[in-house]
Amino acid sequence: MPVLYLIVGMLLLIGADQWTKYLVSTNISEGSVNTLIPGILSITNLHNNGAAWSILEGQQWLFTLISIFAIVLVSYFMYKLRTKKLYEFSLLILLSGIIGNFIDRLFQGYVVDMIQLDFINFPIFNFADSCITVGIIILFIAILRDGDLD
Repeated sequence: MPVLYLIVGMLLLIGADQWTKYLVSTNISEGSVNTLIPGILSITNLHNNGAAWSILEGQQWLFTLISIFAIVLVSYFMYKLRTKKLYEFSLLILLSGIIGNFIDRLFQGYVVDMIQLDFINFPIFNFADSCITVGIIILFIAILRDGDLD
């Protein structure tokens, strides 16, 4: 994939993440829940200074180190696997999600989460979390499809 496409794709995904967080932060008071589809989906404004289910709450230094390490590692593999389009695509989505949440942690000290699945006990999440999940799923499919990375 040409570098310009990678940059534009990443900027679009990070922009969508930051835009949705901005919209939620400016239009929904913290802790409020707005039902979109009763019993299925709500939008809330949660300031999460931990990981999923607020695990390791308040350990921003740890999440900063993990984020920096992940950004470097995923960038390395994007370069190394640049001729394998599905790998490159999955890593682009993954990296965008990591950077989206890293921006929040760096500038706010917490991540804005907003998507609440009402039909299951699942952590409230955001667009960046979805990018991370989708990127990992596509990467897993690529690994299953291709087998060895060499």
